[in-house]
Amino acid sequence: MGERRQARERRRAREFAAFTAGAAGRLLHAAALLTGEPAGQPAPAAEELLLQALARTYAGWERLRGEDPYEQARRELAAVFAYTARRHRRPRGGLLGRLPPRERLVLVLRLHEDIAEEQAAAQLGLPAERVRTLYRHAVAELRSRRPEPAPAAP
Repeated sequence: MGERRQARERRRAREFAAFTAGAAGRLLHAAALLTGEPAGQPAPAAEELLLQALARTYAGWERLRGEDPYEQARRELAAVFAYTARRHRRPRGGLLGRLPPRERLVLVLRLHEDIAEEQAAAQLGLPAERVRTLYRHAVAELRSRRPEPAPAAP
């Protein structure tokens, strides 16, 4: 490998390491919401999902050229989750665990990642009306299943 190429690879690795140091926590939280794993517990499915998304982001790092790497990593996270959604159907006890994967994905993109409806629709390849319907159904489902208040201590 030439000296220039090695220098470019080292720069790429440093840039990516700096990016993941700053963004991995938020992306892992989004991944845990997507997989439906409970907060505060080990989340192996979320870690695997994030690892796959970051690997795809790193593979395309050179093509970003001024684009926001967080946005690209979020797109990869959503794409990997959509592709593997069948694995995440079973409730795992998390806040969003009882929702179907597609509703979970729409809810995380719209609420957690604060993406506009039209942008989420374009990212998912769905009509905006379908995204709106999935979002409304997910919110209604969460409202109908509010957790029971904890019993008061004596």
